Amino acid sequence: MKKYLHLICCMLLITSVAAQIKADLIVHNAKVHTLDEKNTIAEAIAVAEGKIIKTGKNSDILKLKSKNTTVIDAKGKVIIPGLFDSHMHIIRGGRFFNAELRWDGVLSLKRALAMLKEQAQRTPKGQWVRVVGGWNAYQFEEKRLPTLDEINDATGNVPTFILHLYGHAYLNKAGIAELKIDANTPNPNGGLIEKDMYGNPTGMLIAEPNAFILYSTLSKLPELTAEEKVNSTKLFMAEMNRLGVTAIMDAGGGFQNYPEDYGVTTRLCENNGLTIRMPYYLFAQKAGSELNDYTKWVNTVEIGDGCESQNDGVKRFGKMPKMEYYVQGGGENLVMSAADFENFDKPRPELSPAMESQLKSVVSLLVKNRWPFRIHATYNESITRFLNVIEEINQETPLNGLLWFFDHAETVSEENLKRIKALNGGIAIQHRMAYQGEAFIKRYGKAAAAKTVPLKKIMEMGIRVGMGTDGTRVASYNPWVGLYWLTTGKTLGGLKYMDEENIVDRTTALKLFTQGSAGLINLEKDRGILATDFLADFAILSDDYFTTAENNILNMEAKLTVVNGKVVYADDDFRQFAVPQPKAIPEWSPVNYFGGYQKN
Repeated sequence: MKKYLHLICCMLLITSVAAQIKADLIVHNAKVHTLDEKNTIAEAIAVAEGKIIKTGKNSDILKLKSKNTTVIDAKGKVIIPGLFDSHMHIIRGGRFFNAELRWDGVLSLKRALAMLKEQAQRTPKGQWVRVVGGWNAYQFEEKRLPTLDEINDATGNVPTFILHLYGHAYLNKAGIAELKIDANTPNPNGGLIEKDMYGNPTGMLIAEPNAFILYSTLSKLPELTAEEKVNSTKLFMAEMNRLGVTAIMDAGGGFQNYPEDYGVTTRLCENNGLTIRMPYYLFAQKAGSELNDYTKWVNTVEIGDGCESQNDGVKRFGKMPKMEYYVQGGGENLVMSAADFENFDKPRPELSPAMESQLKSVVSLLVKNRWPFRIHATYNESITRFLNVIEEINQETPLNGLLWFFDHAETVSEENLKRIKALNGGIAIQHRMAYQGEAFIKRYGKAAAAKTVPLKKIMEMGIRVGMGTDGTRVASYNPWVGLYWLTTGKTLGGLKYMDEENIVDRTTALKLFTQGSAGLINLEKDRGILATDFLADFAILSDDYFTTAENNILNMEAKLTVVNGKVVYADDDFRQFAVPQPKAIPEWSPVNYFGGYQKN
């Protein structure tokens, strides 16, 4: 009885203290979808020191206003918790955003080629035009890819690189010359330089059997200056905020070296310049030296290591939550021999017989040092072999609750799901099938595609599952494409391929992109729900996600986004509440003329 009296007293004390707190920020006249267990819808939300202090009726929340409170009228718009992308490459993507022309969201090839021509005309000598993923042929009304002739006609003598998923890339004639590729240039390991009947390069680079030729070619292109990379990263974070994203797990990436290529985001964090929460993973870069890399990292880097950034140095009460930017673990690449590269235009790759011993060395090291890890795994055949290794390690050094999960898992079987569950693993899924569904069906058939990804079974078994995008080079970084895919079972081309049982309702889909992603790394206790003492990360939406026509989901964005209690993005209707975004530098950046994700 004393225990319950004590609990009641504590709750009354907390309520009393909360009642005395005045809000830093109040947003009212809204439809606040809290995503709590009852899916409560409130009218207003009050924030102080980076956390929510109360949601409820307008009249109750406005009582928490002081003379210093910022009050925002949401004009009846929907508010949702901020989206949490469980798999994206924001650190790398930010460094290159200003240099890239985005075809994400473009609805016709004619328009895409016009953009290409326009950008080529303004790109200065010594620089390239580059379109780096996030699009496919089926989003275009023409339902086809560009030809090399069309690309050459549009770009002339300006070097150009265009990446199509992780399947192939186009180089125009000027790009071939700039990279000094000719009839004598050998194919690199893991790639094909297409030649014509005379042995001359056509400009087509084909990922066969993996994407090394694509991202190694990208790495040869000129980089932005240090100042331009800072500006680029700020604008890419703003682009994600524009889409309602408030947190991203960075999965590393090819040619993303630690710590050298993390300098921009580290400096931004130290200077309170981050507008996205950003736990990140360390990705081994060189085949044969992965164990050396992870040995060095586990001995020099602590999980949770990051900067001491806070959005507000003023201490009025309590403690301001920190903007998360820290090492979360190892992956998604642990060893190169385990890379089961996804290109549904080509046969499934066969992993090296040496994979098991190499993977075991690295994962054993991580488990012994209590480092969480994630593993890129597209195909069930690969997952089977990976699980054999993890189960063997678990017998020798029990995982004992260590956080780990598979990325992608498009074709995972029910048998392997049971094994993942037994090892307390999770799965981070993405909307890659929205871009590759048609290619998957051509190779594996409609029946196999219908259960790719087997989401219902994953959820029924209680496996931790979170949603992400795998932006920016494969699928688009736009999470609303993912929410469209989850709730319709359709590709970007409008092909409905998914079984009804794997299509989820809109609330469930949103929870996968909020609480689900947070739950992959045990962060769900203070985010993903708009309730007292949860983090103040939320977005006012441009449309009612819960009731709008399904195609309208693809055009959703935020009108205003709050991260850690601070307005980090606002459109014209709410512009007075946000700091204006700088122009992209250099001046010729495609971002200044086209922006990011296209709406047309």
